[in-house]
Amino acid sequence: MNLILNFIKKEFLQFKRDKRMFGVILLAPVLQLIFLGYAATLDVKNVKTVVWDQDKSVTSRQFLEKYGKSGYFTMAYYVSSYDEIIELIDNGEVVMAIIIPPDFEKDILSGKTSKLQTIFDGSDGNKALIAAGYSQGITISFGANIINEFLERSGKKNLPVTRLPVIEAETRAWYNPDLVTRNYMLPGIVGMLIMVVTINLTSLAIVKEKEIGTFEQLIVTPLKSYQIIIGKLVPFSILGFVSITIVMTVMRFWFGIEVKGSVPLLYFAAFLFMLSTLGLGLFVSTISRTQQQATMTSFFAVMMPMIYLSGFSFPIDNMPMWVQYITYLIPLRYFITIVRGIILKGVGLNELYGQFLALFVFGIVILALSSLRFRKKLE
Repeated sequence: MNLILNFIKKEFLQFKRDKRMFGVILLAPVLQLIFLGYAATLDVKNVKTVVWDQDKSVTSRQFLEKYGKSGYFTMAYYVSSYDEIIELIDNGEVVMAIIIPPDFEKDILSGKTSKLQTIFDGSDGNKALIAAGYSQGITISFGANIINEFLERSGKKNLPVTRLPVIEAETRAWYNPDLVTRNYMLPGIVGMLIMVVTINLTSLAIVKEKEIGTFEQLIVTPLKSYQIIIGKLVPFSILGFVSITIVMTVMRFWFGIEVKGSVPLLYFAAFLFMLSTLGLGLFVSTISRTQQQATMTSFFAVMMPMIYLSGFSFPIDNMPMWVQYITYLIPLRYFITIVRGIILKGVGLNELYGQFLALFVFGIVILALSSLRFRKKLE
């Protein structure tokens, strides 16, 4: 036991001497969280719009004011031809165009159906879809107001007023009432940081010792292979917990995202996830001869597939069925489900039992297989 403790102490002394690694562990998580917190958002709040108002009436101006006051649209350009609209959309200057016909107000006042056209730049499908939903809501609301005004005017003329039956739906969004993308994305950063600290740094630390020749010295010491593995993995586990603590502190006091569930349960889930990531980092170290090779392998062969297939950025339900089956082999999928459940929903072990069990199984299997390969490499 003393040998292992002394070996762990030696690892922390190496961290202390390596200023770059110290910055990666303590400073990088904060910067990554802040940058992603402000940049990684799917919310659409500034849809640049071009307007071609051929009617230029009071009603058309009232209709356009609805867009301006909504807070989602910016009336950036007013033009007088389709060619100008096409040019602005092609150049990427605007996302949306509104074309109001010449008889817009006349048709409305006479009780006729008036048509207008909205054009969207569909190259960014998500943004166009969200903007189209906003636009449709504004148009429906404006049309409903016109109907109400028409019925009121009819009543003043002693004409029978028909009360139209309506259904009012009261919509509530649980766990993220403001539907802010940041609240959904930031909890997943915990999983990403654990991967960076445990997979990347674990593989680099071992390969670095191979490059500078100190790894051979470890082999000839009285330390057994399992003691070397423990001595290498425990420090990175501690650093992983330090990174998690830093991230949750920044989330709470910078972005105002509180952990609604059990914090100890969250740390326990992180421990189970680290079993997998430490095992993967150990495996990468056995197949890499240089630090550059270890970095490329851990990033492109391990971390990128886990990020893409875990549901961190892209919904798993939207993936092809055969890809969805592959995602069941990704430990990060289960960890992100646990993290978002604990932080945003406040759920516990009863609801997340399956995810915890999957993390435990993956962690034990991956770490065991990687340790066996590491032992063979020592021989």
